[in-house]
Amino acid sequence: MIKTKLNIEDLLPVNQLKKISDNGWLSTGDDPQFLLNTRFLPGGWYLLSVKITSNDESIISHLYTSNFGGFKPGRYASLTLYHGHNNCRLIYLPFLNQRLRFDPMSKAGRFELHTFELTKISAFSAYNEMIRSIQRMPRYVDLGIDELLPQLREEAKVLSSKFSTFRYELYEESLHTFVVSDYQAWLARNERLSDIPTIPETFDQSFSIIIPVYNTQPELLQKCLESVLRQSYRNWELILVNDASTQKNTLKYLRIVPDLDERIKVIHKSENGHISQASNTGLKVASGDWVILLDHDDELAFGALNWLVDAINVNPRAQFIYSDEDKITESGERFSPHFKPAWNNTLLLSQNYICHLAALKRERLVELGGFRLGVEGSQDHDLFLRFTHGIDRKDIIHIPRILYHWRAIPGSTASDGDEKSYAWTNGLKAINDFLSSTNTGAKALLSDHPNSYRIQWSLPSLPPLVSIIVPTRDRLDILKPCIESVLRKTEYPNIELIIVDNDSKEHATMAYFDEVLKKFENVVVIHAPGEFNFSKLNNQAVSIARGQLLCLLNNDIEPINDDWLNEMVSQALRPGIGCVGAKLYYPNDRVQHGGVILGIGGVAGHSHKYFERKNFGYFGRLVMAQELSAVTAACLVVKKSIYNEVGGLNEKDLRIAFNDVDFCLRVRARGYQNVWTPYAELYHYESISRGGEDSPEKIKRFNSEIEYMKNHWGEELLNDPAYNENLTLEHENFSLR
Repeated sequence: MIKTKLNIEDLLPVNQLKKISDNGWLSTGDDPQFLLNTRFLPGGWYLLSVKITSNDESIISHLYTSNFGGFKPGRYASLTLYHGHNNCRLIYLPFLNQRLRFDPMSKAGRFELHTFELTKISAFSAYNEMIRSIQRMPRYVDLGIDELLPQLREEAKVLSSKFSTFRYELYEESLHTFVVSDYQAWLARNERLSDIPTIPETFDQSFSIIIPVYNTQPELLQKCLESVLRQSYRNWELILVNDASTQKNTLKYLRIVPDLDERIKVIHKSENGHISQASNTGLKVASGDWVILLDHDDELAFGALNWLVDAINVNPRAQFIYSDEDKITESGERFSPHFKPAWNNTLLLSQNYICHLAALKRERLVELGGFRLGVEGSQDHDLFLRFTHGIDRKDIIHIPRILYHWRAIPGSTASDGDEKSYAWTNGLKAINDFLSSTNTGAKALLSDHPNSYRIQWSLPSLPPLVSIIVPTRDRLDILKPCIESVLRKTEYPNIELIIVDNDSKEHATMAYFDEVLKKFENVVVIHAPGEFNFSKLNNQAVSIARGQLLCLLNNDIEPINDDWLNEMVSQALRPGIGCVGAKLYYPNDRVQHGGVILGIGGVAGHSHKYFERKNFGYFGRLVMAQELSAVTAACLVVKKSIYNEVGGLNEKDLRIAFNDVDFCLRVRARGYQNVWTPYAELYHYESISRGGEDSPEKIKRFNSEIEYMKNHWGEELLNDPAYNENLTLEHENFSLR
């Protein structure tokens, strides 16, 4: 009998689940599982609907699919469950009679499962559901259906993607998009007037706010000025530079502006010189200790100057301060908050992630000559690169608060990052000029993500030897593809490959070792008997490694792009860089590792885990090189001197888990910056050879490693400078906390 719907009665608890009431369940570990009775369930599109209540505002569940090969890593669909809501997503089951497993959460705790329905729907209904979900994404929210479909087809054409494939990838992205209504709820919970810091009576530093004006709508310019006038901190001057506006209503409004407040100055230019020249005109008459850049149709948040004063008071040596921001419609609706990391030089080279609000010490700004002409549209990016170069990291301050509202109107980059393509081109010039002036030997290229860039760091004419270390125990079915793909798909010319054999027993494995030793002169096999200890195995290999650099590599990794090691080594050779991590995918092309974020799940989690391969991630961070606190040792490059300097991996307290996070944090504590790059791409089958954390011994060991990390690193795990305190520590998708 063919079935077209499953519900709660079809769920069979099989792991770490105990029923405690009619709807109530207790998850006794971090891997609770239901199996589904899927007999006679046909292939096709299904709508999954789940309603769960728990102590968490949201949790992530997974529906795993399987045929005869078992439930393999990466073969699942994820669903974010918001407390008390019916949460839905589309699922495609390609054939009849496959097995399904539902994991309601990934932690211990109580929950109530009120609804679980998996309902067969038509392809037409699935299509409509996808389009409705895509239409709710911020970049499409203003498009009617007649406008949306041609737009999507054109985008698919540009990306050389089948429309059906592109549509589904967008649908998947829409599931991870934080919608406007959620942000409004977050604002109601988190923005309180009582949080605005008070100003010490002794504080006397002043701000010069510069606004270039050109044919601005008077209504928007008025809102901009009112956002300054309502600041409770009063020691400021406002300098408007009229860049030869031609619209009569703009000129009429500018004539009455000085009457609004005695601190407002209006400078009229006879010729239009564009934004850089206009800003420099304002800088010449500025007298404040600090210069603030404000666009003519944007707004300062209420209390923005108080937060700046508070930051300066806490950090009297500060030279450069920036904040988080959001966007605002003409009608005043706020959306698309950008919660930024602390100072991140590598990310700034990839993208002007700073944007607004930015406050710069005027004395240094004048010494640098202000804004540079010829890079209009990216003049801020150019200035930030030059201004921050040579400044102590401690003197660059990030305020994790929304202090700026960027107006999203037709024709603005806030509305569409592609609106001003000249800005993208001028940004490329700005970065290459900066790289040339600092003698890095690197060059910038346009990336696939609008207004972002790839920096190609140069390698020495004689690239140093890299020792690639691969611990293993049997499992020739994964080891052989790993070794052969590394040897075949590694363009980097100077490597040695060290296979660390941890008690392999199978004859085929031993025969393969003999085979590769005979075939390749640059392969070494060392035998390291005893209990599996990932840290110890790598430390043993490092002791005999000849390379100037080390590449720690799991035995279930396969490179995708031939220049993966070129990219990682070129990053690792940069002055001040410690560990370098790669972008890893599950076999189904979903992201397994986009870097490590501290604090997620209590210790650490992987950035953008489960996102589609083509997804840009949170404000492009899935496709741009950046500094992160930690990266995974599944594929990690570091100088051997740094590895030895910090004492290698912790083989006593962290034999299996978190040794890479601990290692990266110790490297960072020595003053090095760890970097993640999306331009080294590899597949990761994630611990296939070792199995899951499912035995009592493994669970006990894993829990002890968690306790070690929490006791040793403490609050540092909850304050990741590469993340933001306003983002979640429950999930790995950069949603709001």
